[in-house]
Amino acid sequence: MALIVESDPSDCRSRLIQAAAQVFIEEGYRASIDRVAMRAGVARQTLYNHFPSKADLFGEVIKQVTAALLVTLDRGSDGLRERLLRFGMAFRTKALSVEGLGFYRALVAETIRFPDLAASFYRSGPVQTEARLRGVLLAAMDSGELRPGDVDFATTTLLSMLVGAERSHYLLSGEPPPDPDPAKVARIIDCFLRAFSPETPATHPTAQRSTS
Repeated sequence: MALIVESDPSDCRSRLIQAAAQVFIEEGYRASIDRVAMRAGVARQTLYNHFPSKADLFGEVIKQVTAALLVTLDRGSDGLRERLLRFGMAFRTKALSVEGLGFYRALVAETIRFPDLAASFYRSGPVQTEARLRGVLLAAMDSGELRPGDVDFATTTLLSMLVGAERSHYLLSGEPPPDPDPAKVARIIDCFLRAFSPETPATHPTAQRSTS
Protein backbone atom coordinates (compact mmCIF):
# COMPACT_ATOMS: atom_id res chain seq x y z
CA MET A 1 0.00 0.00 0.00
CA ALA A 2 1.55 3.28 -1.11
CA LEU A 3 1.10 5.95 1.53
CA ILE A 4 1.38 8.71 -1.05
CA VAL A 5 -0.53 8.49 -4.31
CA GLU A 6 1.68 7.96 -7.33
CA SER A 7 2.27 11.33 -9.01
CA ASP A 8 2.60 12.51 -12.57
CA PRO A 9 6.14 11.57 -13.64
CA SER A 10 6.53 15.04 -15.12
CA ASP A 11 5.85 16.69 -11.72
CA CYS A 12 9.33 16.87 -10.24
CA ARG A 13 8.29 18.08 -6.77
CA SER A 14 5.67 15.37 -6.33
CA ARG A 15 8.11 12.76 -7.59
CA LEU A 16 10.65 13.89 -5.01
CA ILE A 17 8.10 13.62 -2.20
CA GLN A 18 7.10 10.13 -3.35
CA ALA A 19 10.72 9.04 -3.49
CA ALA A 20 11.52 10.59 -0.12
CA ALA A 21 8.58 8.82 1.53
CA GLN A 22 9.81 5.47 0.23
CA VAL A 23 13.41 6.12 1.31
CA PHE A 24 12.51 7.46 4.77
CA ILE A 25 10.23 4.47 5.37
CA GLU A 26 13.00 2.06 4.36
CA GLU A 27 15.96 3.74 6.05
CA GLY A 28 14.62 6.38 8.44
CA TYR A 29 15.79 9.96 8.59
CA ARG A 30 19.42 8.88 8.34
CA ALA A 31 18.83 8.17 4.62
CA SER A 32 20.99 10.36 2.40
CA ILE A 33 19.69 13.10 0.16
CA ASP A 34 21.60 11.44 -2.69
CA ARG A 35 19.46 8.30 -2.24
CA VAL A 36 16.27 10.35 -2.48
CA ALA A 37 17.49 12.20 -5.58
CA MET A 38 18.53 8.93 -7.21
CA ARG A 39 15.17 7.30 -6.44
CA ALA A 40 13.38 10.31 -7.94
CA GLY A 41 15.66 10.35 -10.97
CA VAL A 42 16.86 13.93 -10.49
CA ALA A 43 20.12 15.67 -9.67
CA ARG A 44 20.97 16.52 -6.05
CA GLN A 45 20.80 20.25 -6.86
CA THR A 46 17.33 19.82 -8.31
CA LEU A 47 16.19 18.41 -4.98
CA TYR A 48 17.66 21.40 -3.14
CA ASN A 49 15.90 23.74 -5.56
CA HIS A 50 12.60 22.41 -4.22
CA PHE A 51 13.60 21.68 -0.61
CA PRO A 52 16.39 23.73 1.01
CA SER A 53 17.19 20.98 3.55
CA LYS A 54 16.48 17.38 4.45
CA ALA A 55 14.35 18.61 7.34
CA ASP A 56 12.12 20.55 4.93
CA LEU A 57 11.69 17.46 2.78
CA PHE A 58 10.98 15.27 5.82
CA GLY A 59 8.36 17.77 6.98
CA GLU A 60 6.61 17.71 3.61
CA VAL A 61 6.57 13.92 3.62
CA ILE A 62 4.93 13.96 7.05
CA LYS A 63 2.21 16.30 5.77
CA GLN A 64 1.51 14.07 2.77
CA VAL A 65 1.51 10.82 4.73
CA THR A 66 -0.72 12.34 7.42
CA ALA A 67 -3.37 13.05 4.80
CA ALA A 68 -3.05 9.51 3.42
CA LEU A 69 -3.40 7.87 6.84
CA LEU A 70 -6.46 9.87 7.88
CA VAL A 71 -9.42 7.48 7.97
CA THR A 72 -12.88 8.81 7.30
CA LEU A 73 -16.24 7.54 8.52
CA ASP A 74 -18.89 8.15 5.88
CA ARG A 75 -22.41 8.55 7.15
CA GLY A 76 -24.55 7.07 4.40
CA SER A 77 -27.54 4.92 5.29
CA ASP A 78 -25.70 1.88 6.61
CA GLY A 79 -26.03 0.77 10.19
CA LEU A 80 -23.43 1.21 12.89
CA ARG A 81 -21.87 -2.23 12.44
CA GLU A 82 -21.36 -1.76 8.70
CA ARG A 83 -19.78 1.66 9.20
CA LEU A 84 -17.44 0.35 11.89
CA LEU A 85 -16.50 -2.63 9.72
CA ARG A 86 -15.45 -0.31 6.88
CA PHE A 87 -13.61 1.95 9.29
CA GLY A 88 -11.83 -0.96 10.95
CA MET A 89 -10.75 -2.44 7.65
CA ALA A 90 -9.42 0.88 6.34
CA PHE A 91 -7.71 1.73 9.62
CA ARG A 92 -5.92 -1.62 9.92
CA THR A 93 -4.99 -1.64 6.23
CA LYS A 94 -3.20 1.69 6.63
CA ALA A 95 -1.76 1.40 10.12
CA LEU A 96 -0.57 -2.21 9.85
CA SER A 97 0.80 -2.11 6.30
CA VAL A 98 4.54 -2.37 5.69
CA GLU A 99 4.53 1.29 4.65
CA GLY A 100 2.40 2.43 7.57
CA LEU A 101 4.58 0.62 10.09
CA GLY A 102 7.74 1.92 8.43
CA PHE A 103 6.54 5.49 8.56
CA TYR A 104 5.48 5.12 12.19
CA ARG A 105 8.90 3.71 13.06
CA ALA A 106 10.74 6.50 11.22
CA LEU A 107 8.64 9.24 12.83
CA VAL A 108 8.90 7.89 16.39
CA ALA A 109 12.67 7.63 15.99
CA GLU A 110 12.85 11.34 15.13
CA THR A 111 10.44 12.80 17.68
CA ILE A 112 13.30 14.25 19.72
CA ARG A 113 14.89 15.84 16.66
CA PHE A 114 11.56 17.07 15.23
CA PRO A 115 9.09 17.44 18.13
CA ASP A 116 6.99 20.03 16.30
CA LEU A 117 6.61 17.82 13.23
CA ALA A 118 5.68 14.83 15.35
CA ALA A 119 3.12 16.88 17.27
CA SER A 120 1.71 18.23 14.01
CA PHE A 121 1.35 14.72 12.63
CA TYR A 122 -0.39 13.61 15.82
CA ARG A 123 -2.86 16.52 15.73
CA SER A 124 -3.58 16.18 12.02
CA GLY A 125 -3.68 12.38 11.81
CA PRO A 126 -4.47 10.28 14.89
CA VAL A 127 -6.37 13.03 16.71
CA GLN A 128 -8.59 13.75 13.69
CA THR A 129 -9.32 10.07 13.11
CA GLU A 130 -10.12 9.65 16.80
CA ALA A 131 -12.43 12.68 16.72
CA ARG A 132 -14.35 11.28 13.75
CA LEU A 133 -14.77 7.91 15.43
CA ARG A 134 -15.78 9.59 18.68
CA GLY A 135 -18.56 11.46 16.88
CA VAL A 136 -19.96 8.25 15.42
CA LEU A 137 -19.90 6.44 18.77
CA LEU A 138 -21.45 9.39 20.59
CA ALA A 139 -24.30 9.52 18.07
CA ALA A 140 -24.79 5.78 18.53
CA MET A 141 -24.98 6.24 22.30
CA ASP A 142 -27.52 9.04 21.88
CA SER A 143 -29.67 6.92 19.57
CA GLY A 144 -29.56 3.87 21.85
CA GLU A 145 -27.45 1.71 19.52
CA LEU A 146 -24.71 1.68 22.15
CA ARG A 147 -24.91 1.85 25.92
CA PRO A 148 -24.57 5.46 27.15
CA GLY A 149 -21.29 6.06 28.93
CA ASP A 150 -17.78 7.39 28.58
CA VAL A 151 -17.43 7.94 24.83
CA ASP A 152 -13.72 8.72 25.11
CA PHE A 153 -13.13 5.36 26.78
CA ALA A 154 -15.17 3.62 24.08
CA THR A 155 -13.19 5.37 21.33
CA THR A 156 -9.75 4.53 22.69
CA THR A 157 -10.88 0.98 23.43
CA LEU A 158 -11.92 0.36 19.82
CA LEU A 159 -8.76 1.93 18.37
CA SER A 160 -6.63 -0.18 20.72
CA MET A 161 -8.50 -3.32 19.77
CA LEU A 162 -7.93 -2.59 16.09
CA VAL A 163 -4.17 -2.00 16.12
CA GLY A 164 -2.59 -1.63 19.56
CA ALA A 165 -0.90 -4.92 20.41
CA GLU A 166 -0.45 -6.00 16.81
CA ARG A 167 1.36 -2.83 15.81
CA SER A 168 3.84 -3.34 18.65
CA HIS A 169 4.27 -6.96 17.58
CA TYR A 170 5.07 -6.19 13.95
CA LEU A 171 7.26 -3.22 14.83
CA LEU A 172 9.42 -5.27 17.18
CA SER A 173 9.26 -8.86 16.02
CA GLY A 174 10.57 -8.36 12.52
CA GLU A 175 7.69 -10.38 11.12
CA PRO A 176 5.96 -8.91 8.06
CA PRO A 177 2.35 -7.89 8.67
CA PRO A 178 -0.27 -10.15 7.09
CA ASP A 179 -2.72 -9.08 4.40
CA PRO A 180 -5.88 -7.38 5.70
CA ASP A 181 -8.35 -9.94 7.04
CA PRO A 182 -12.04 -8.90 6.92
CA ALA A 183 -12.98 -11.82 9.19
CA LYS A 184 -10.63 -10.61 11.92
CA VAL A 185 -11.97 -7.07 11.63
CA ALA A 186 -15.49 -8.46 12.00
CA ARG A 187 -14.51 -10.35 15.16
CA ILE A 188 -13.01 -7.20 16.66
CA ILE A 189 -16.01 -5.03 15.80
CA ASP A 190 -18.50 -7.61 17.05
CA CYS A 191 -16.58 -7.99 20.30
CA PHE A 192 -16.63 -4.21 20.75
CA LEU A 193 -20.35 -3.99 20.01
CA ARG A 194 -21.12 -6.73 22.52
CA ALA A 195 -19.05 -4.97 25.18
CA PHE A 196 -20.87 -1.68 24.64
CA SER A 197 -24.32 -2.99 23.74
CA PRO A 198 -27.34 -1.36 25.38
CA GLU A 199 -28.30 -2.85 28.68
CA THR A 200 -31.55 -4.78 28.61
CA PRO A 201 -33.84 -4.74 31.64
CA ALA A 202 -33.50 -7.84 33.72
CA THR A 203 -36.51 -10.07 33.47
CA HIS A 204 -37.71 -12.19 36.34
CA PRO A 205 -40.30 -14.97 36.04
CA THR A 206 -43.56 -14.11 37.71
CA ALA A 207 -43.87 -15.94 40.98
CA GLN A 208 -46.64 -18.49 41.01
CA ARG A 209 -49.13 -17.85 43.75
CA SER A 210 -50.02 -20.81 45.89
CA THR A 211 -53.66 -21.86 45.64
CA SER A 212 -53.56 -24.18 48.62
